[in-house]
Amino acid sequence: MGQLQLWLAVLAGLSEIVAQEDLYRKVFVFRKDPSDAYVLLRAKLEQPLQNFTVCLRSYTDLTRPYSLFSYATKAQDNEILLFKPKPGEYRFYVGGRFVTFRVPEGRGDWEHVCASWESATGIAEFWLNGKPWPRKGLQRGYTVGVQAAILLGQEQDAFGGGFDVYNSFSGELADIYLWDAGLSPDKMRAAYQSLRLPPAVLAWKSLSYEVKGDVVVKPRLREVLGP
Repeated sequence: MGQLQLWLAVLAGLSEIVAQEDLYRKVFVFRKDPSDAYVLLRAKLEQPLQNFTVCLRSYTDLTRPYSLFSYATKAQDNEILLFKPKPGEYRFYVGGRFVTFRVPEGRGDWEHVCASWESATGIAEFWLNGKPWPRKGLQRGYTVGVQAAILLGQEQDAFGGGFDVYNSFSGELADIYLWDAGLSPDKMRAAYQSLRLPPAVLAWKSLSYEVKGDVVVKPRLREVLGP
C-alpha cells in the first residue's frame, strides 16, 4: 500500500508539471472576431495584493474595443483590467475605477504593455514598448482581492463570465506576467526586451492555463522586439 501511495503521488506531481508549460517563443492565437473564446490562467495568490505589475505583448489589427487581461473577484468584476477602447488609448482598471493612457496609434506591430500599481500612494504606472507614460493616481489605500478568475481575451462583467463578444480580443498574445510587487524601471525595460525577470505569480515560461474555445498555441512568426 505504501508503494501504491508513493506511485500515485509521483503521478500527481507529473500531472501538475505537465499543466505548467514553457511558452517561450510561442503565442496564443485568438482566431475569430468576434469570439467567446478565452484563456483561463491559474495563479497561486496567498494574500490580497497591495502592489502588483502586469505585463503582456499583443498583436492585432482590431480597431474596436477589446480586453487584454481581466482579473475578477466575486466582489468586483474589474478588480484588475487592461482594456483598449480604441486605437491610441489604454484603460487601466483597479477595483472598478480606471485611468486612461493616450499613446501613439500602433504601426501594425507588436505592442508590449506593463501596468503597475501600489496601494500606499495610489500611483499607477503604464509602460508601452519599454517607455514610461506620465504616472497617475488610482485607488489609493485599496486592496485587490485574492480569490480571482484571471482571463485573457475577454472582459468579465461577472465572476468568470458575463462576456460581451464585441469586447473580445482577436489576434496574438504573448509574454504574460503578473507580479505581486511593483517592478523597478530596469525590470520594466527588461520585460520589454524579454530578458531575465524576477519570479512571478504568473510567468510565461511556466504558465498554468486552460484554453476555452477557439484559441491555439503556435510558434512566433517573427521576433517581437521593436527598435
